[in-house]
Amino acid sequence: MQPSSKKEDRRMELFRERLENILNRNHELYRLALLIDWDVFEKEFGQFYSAKKGRPGIPIRLMVGLSYLGHAYGLSDEAVVMKWVENPYWQYFCGETYFQHQLPIDFSTLSRWRKRIGEKGCEMILAETLQAGLRSGAVKETSLKRVNVDTTVQPKAVRYPTDSRSYNRCRERLVRLAQTFGINLRQSYSRLGPRALRKASSYAHARQFKRAKKEIRTLKTYLGRVYRDILRKILPDPDLHAEFHEELELTERMLDQQKQDKNKLYSIHAPEVECIAKGKVHKKYEFGVKVSVVTTSRDNFVVGMQALPGNPFDGHTLEGALDQVSRVTGVVPERCYVDRGYRGHGVERRSAVEPIIGHMKEDGKLGRNWLKGSIGDKINALLCGAGHNMRIILRKLRELLSFFVLFFLLGKLWRQNIRYSSRIESALCG
Repeated sequence: MQPSSKKEDRRMELFRERLENILNRNHELYRLALLIDWDVFEKEFGQFYSAKKGRPGIPIRLMVGLSYLGHAYGLSDEAVVMKWVENPYWQYFCGETYFQHQLPIDFSTLSRWRKRIGEKGCEMILAETLQAGLRSGAVKETSLKRVNVDTTVQPKAVRYPTDSRSYNRCRERLVRLAQTFGINLRQSYSRLGPRALRKASSYAHARQFKRAKKEIRTLKTYLGRVYRDILRKILPDPDLHAEFHEELELTERMLDQQKQDKNKLYSIHAPEVECIAKGKVHKKYEFGVKVSVVTTSRDNFVVGMQALPGNPFDGHTLEGALDQVSRVTGVVPERCYVDRGYRGHGVERRSAVEPIIGHMKEDGKLGRNWLKGSIGDKINALLCGAGHNMRIILRKLRELLSFFVLFFLLGKLWRQNIRYSSRIESALCG
């Protein structure tokens, strides 16, 4: 059912004070809540809910506000929901009228809501931060005509891939699935597999690579035996074959791939992970997905972010990145600055976007993506850009408040000096 809107509740309670009456109205979050047009989200995301069926949905402003806060402060879904209960400014930002003492939602609700709005909805969330930035003065409209474009790697939440761990993990998943459907295996290697994995790790740590390779071959043999045993027993049953299809396909990739192959399987639970070499001395390879980042040259405001599966050449992604900027801002950039990775496209070169990427990885959630699947890569990239814009707007609002406070204090001091000087003058004349 359609969620109710919090702002329409203007009823007064006898023994409770409204948040707007007890909060500091000069606080940056209080002021930012007034700058964002929440009606846009109500209108756009309301179409994802049924008009009459089911219980009333969770308020859309609450979900959007929690998404903004989580990426602005670099918090997980669990942490942002827990902190929401403690912070009255966060509650007002999310549309609450009175202070709440209970958790607003379950942690997993944010994951389901992100899947519901998809990539298009997250792009809209990013676009609204741009409008709020224009209203606050954090970004100027003339700045949208010149942009910086660059790519980076959004690492996935996976362990460093090794063949030994992947073989053992793949075998464990097959054995667990066989137990779920009541398939009796000739041997599951539940005892021998972990022992071989420990030996392989110990030999590799001691630089005894011949012994380590022998244990890795043993793990591969265990996986192959379990795979063939399951395949023989489910082949007559088409329904069982459909249930095992995904796991068997991953196992085939794992068994067939060689060291020099392309598009290798690096993670069993995240098969979309790619190995990307960025030429860094401290980190030669990163495992995740390539992301295109577009910022304004003057204000460092993010106006476009895209996840680019398949590790394409940077120059081939420029047109798509500029198209997204046109959708988000409504302005066609007149000039873009890029680095040498975009050579051959006749554009000027500049690397000013690198510090912005560093901030999004350290202060935001671009440094490690915990969302599942390729759609999770796209959603996380867009929300990281929105979180970066939120931090810029909040800093701008704090600076404006500090400026007005300083101007007020200087004016008060100047008036006091004038009165003090007039009293001295009158005393000397008297």
